[in-house]
Amino acid sequence: MAGAVGMLKVKDTLRATVNLTFDGRVIKVYHGPDAAARFANEVRVLRHLEARGCAFVPRLLEADPAQLRIVTTNCGSRVERVDDERIQELFAELEPFGVRHDDPDVRNVTYRQSDGRFCIIDFELATLLPGSEPKSEA
Repeated sequence: MAGAVGMLKVKDTLRATVNLTFDGRVIKVYHGPDAAARFANEVRVLRHLEARGCAFVPRLLEADPAQLRIVTTNCGSRVERVDDERIQELFAELEPFGVRHDDPDVRNVTYRQSDGRFCIIDFELATLLPGSEPKSEA
């Protein structure tokens, strides 16, 4: 990432660095404790949600396990405030898609102005609900 042009750093914490490119992509690099597991989980959950047609989460464009880096579509701007009842409703919308977010906080909600939709981001701690995963072949 050093010397990357055309990006805005939107998050830099012990767990991840997130940059927004000016062409609308989001680049997230995982670091810190359990980085590889959090990377793998977010990739798995985003692929699961896309396969089920969930339209209010980022779409995974690239996943690089060697660099612990994903590239996703942008789901709008971060929101400053959403009332607690609405946050509960938003995160509950994931459950029919077989996902529990496990970090239902306003920092994980964005607003997509193009269609007036609140979206949900940051699935590194999310859980696939029992029975929602495809059956593996023995």
